[in-house]
Amino acid sequence: MTTLTDSPTDSAPDPADAPRPRRWPRRLLAIGLVLVALALGGWLGLRWLAPYPYSGTVMQAPTEAPPMDGLVLSDGTPVDVDAFRGKLLLVYFGYTYCPDVCPTTLSQVAAARRQLGSQADDVQLLMISIDPERDSLDMIGRYVESFDPSFLAATGPIEDVERVASQYGIYFAKGEPLGDGYAMDHTATLMGIDTNGHLRIVWPAQLDVDRLAADLNHLL
Repeated sequence: MTTLTDSPTDSAPDPADAPRPRRWPRRLLAIGLVLVALALGGWLGLRWLAPYPYSGTVMQAPTEAPPMDGLVLSDGTPVDVDAFRGKLLLVYFGYTYCPDVCPTTLSQVAAARRQLGSQADDVQLLMISIDPERDSLDMIGRYVESFDPSFLAATGPIEDVERVASQYGIYFAKGEPLGDGYAMDHTATLMGIDTNGHLRIVWPAQLDVDRLAADLNHLL
């Protein structure tokens, strides 16, 4: 005789057998946080260690600024580069009859100085006239002061101006007749002599006021 047995009945699933959400071990979480912190610290460290991006050309081996013997300030005082130590001296070779780049550069330097606030007193601009034939001492003094009362100007016999300009890598020459006068062809760069008296940086003719102000602030 065949014995019949009851078929097994379906039972409800045990909640303990349900799949549990996967959790990261605490050790892995800690390692991950450490790695993130190291990566962030490395990125910030690289930014801190990276050289400051000047908008001008920085001298790889700053040298002592050449003297300016033979030149005199608008008040008749001989120019002594060493007397400006402790300040950031900006040197520009231009002339009062310049129709464009000279007044533009002086205006931009004046605007950059204003952004420095109280530090502006530590920045001194000196314009050297390359046109002593027309630029008298009184004229160049009044000219630069019209842009900023702190600005100074100097000039001297043409042979002294030529010598000093060549030592600073500046070219200039009398150009073609212009109206009743003439224009001057010249290198229109701006040079920075640091607080230790070293020729440190050369900016191009086209200056960005904000970037120039940042450069000046960093050099100070």
